[in-house]
Amino acid sequence: MTAERVNPPELSPPTGFSHAVVATGTRVVFLAGQTALDTDGEITGDTLPDQFEKALTNLLTALRAAGGTPADLARVTVYATDVAGYRVHAAELGRTWRELAGRDYPAMAVVEVVRLWDERALVELDGFAVLP
Repeated sequence: MTAERVNPPELSPPTGFSHAVVATGTRVVFLAGQTALDTDGEITGDTLPDQFEKALTNLLTALRAAGGTPADLARVTVYATDVAGYRVHAAELGRTWRELAGRDYPAMAVVEVVRLWDERALVELDGFAVLP
């Protein structure tokens, strides 16, 4: 995939995301929402940072299984049950993102939701990638 990250100077400088991603490739991979589920289907981690790391790991595992890499991500949506709590941990979550996915940021959004499918889940990530 070739990905052009577009961050116009007329917009606020992005931190941990790109305003737009122009992706060209031959395959699109749609990634289902991933929470902090382990292989037994149980939520792991009691804190938002712990659950975010596991959810991102799960998302990247699905992406790699489909033949992609983190740099192929064009869009990710983060669903959080507490956006204020997400902001409190933003620096730590950003470090986790960079460690697991690097600095080729996709277009992103964070959305607060009342709850997720599993009542213990604090965060869920979904997205899509464009592969060469």
